[in-house]
Amino acid sequence: MNRELILEAAAQIIRKKGFHAASMKDIADAVNLQKASLYHHFSSKQEILLALLDQALDLLIERVSAVITQDMPVDEKLCRAVRVYLGSLAEHADLAAVLLLEHRSLDPEYHERHIPRRDRFERLWRDLIQEGVESGVFHNTDPSMTVRALLGVMNWTITWYRSDGLFSIGQISDQFAALLLDGLRGR
Repeated sequence: MNRELILEAAAQIIRKKGFHAASMKDIADAVNLQKASLYHHFSSKQEILLALLDQALDLLIERVSAVITQDMPVDEKLCRAVRVYLGSLAEHADLAAVLLLEHRSLDPEYHERHIPRRDRFERLWRDLIQEGVESGVFHNTDPSMTVRALLGVMNWTITWYRSDGLFSIGQISDQFAALLLDGLRGR
């Protein structure tokens, strides 16, 4: 048994039951381990939650960074970053739900360890918006406020998106990006 399989099972259980209702026994049972054996891999449920949050943010940072470091117009970067982000949330729905809905369950010591990684992810988006403002493609706007709005809209998608729904995640991404760009582009 490896940590990756444990984390995958934990994400599914925590998404389904919520962090507080999920137990170490639930996670151990899901991967056919004795509860005591699970403690050889993770010292606590808090440690599992932090590992899931780190895993999710590392994935998102890697994917979004790969887009925004490309040499292309900033508005195209934004469209692609939105597509990559929403695609990642859909592809890793259990992990995304834990990241977006359960981070408040971290005890203070674990929360403190989580914040720098979260801030790094948000900084990617702020820098992208700032690049657009500085290049004159986006009108003068507060990047922090814009990013809060953008991430708020995209993050909420995990609560209603269905792969068999009316729109694909790509179509949703395009609609969100168009709405944002209509508001950001100079008139």
